[in-house]
Amino acid sequence: MSEIALDIRAITKRYADHVAVDGLSLQVPKGTIYGLLGPNGAGKTTTIRITLDIIGPDEGSVAIFGMANTDRGAIDRVGYLPEERGLYRKMQVRRVLRFLAELKGIAAREADRRIDAWMDRLQLRTPEKDWSAAKVDELSRGMQQKVQFIGTLLHDPDLVILDEPFSGLDPINAQALKDVMVELRQRGKTIIFSTHLMDNAERLCDSVCIIARGRKILDGTVAGVRTEHGVQNIALGVSSGRDRVAALLQESGVVERMDDQNRFFELTLRRGADPQALLRSLVTAGVEVQRFELVQPSLHQIFLEKVGATGVEPGVTGNG
Repeated sequence: MSEIALDIRAITKRYADHVAVDGLSLQVPKGTIYGLLGPNGAGKTTTIRITLDIIGPDEGSVAIFGMANTDRGAIDRVGYLPEERGLYRKMQVRRVLRFLAELKGIAAREADRRIDAWMDRLQLRTPEKDWSAAKVDELSRGMQQKVQFIGTLLHDPDLVILDEPFSGLDPINAQALKDVMVELRQRGKTIIFSTHLMDNAERLCDSVCIIARGRKILDGTVAGVRTEHGVQNIALGVSSGRDRVAALLQESGVVERMDDQNRFFELTLRRGADPQALLRSLVTAGVEVQRFELVQPSLHQIFLEKVGATGVEPGVTGNG
């Protein structure tokens, strides 16, 4: 039995002169949370649609749990939450979910049991209010997203693919979604989610793949990716004189990138620069240093460095 949940090999997809995915290969181990990261227009959604056999690749192949993704048995083991939400707005929530369960071959009584369990888990059914009897368009956007998430999970899939799942969610609903993702992983499920929000990926993912312009920029475990990019990053906190300190850092000649995080400066030093020499120069200049910490780069920093190198800026519009 394959220990790889998803095996993508050299897939390419072209639309006229536009190459949406360009020779992309990646492997997702079973029982992990895997982040497909990239700016808008990088090719994330196209990759997901090829994976699910919604569209076919011009080149390359995809296997799910060792089976070709064109095999119905493989697709039946997948739960998919698309970026474009699609619930029948005038139907009652329970009727929508029963319909989605029926499409997966789940009997009505079993479907109701699973619906009740998930409605309770995601607080859509409480002693004060049972939203399963409400029409979809009576729910808030976040509640609608939770309903569609339930629909994704009703058939207990082994592989869960979520396309920009946190888009538009408030912090409470986003946290509920994260909690469920972690629980699913603990049950041995494999979760793949696409995002351009690096903080969510850094907190949740075991491994990540960053793509831009349809090409893989890097992939690996989160810890491995951060380690590979060195420790020449510094968190610098000062008590006062932030404008003066910013000018000193710019004039130092050893700081390659400076990001003012309000409470502290996040610095990336030039290759070969001596952090202790920078600290000494700040103290000599009379700066009252409250924090000077060597840190591994965040995924956000790595993302900006690697995606910026491709000439693609985060926020570019287009098909993800």
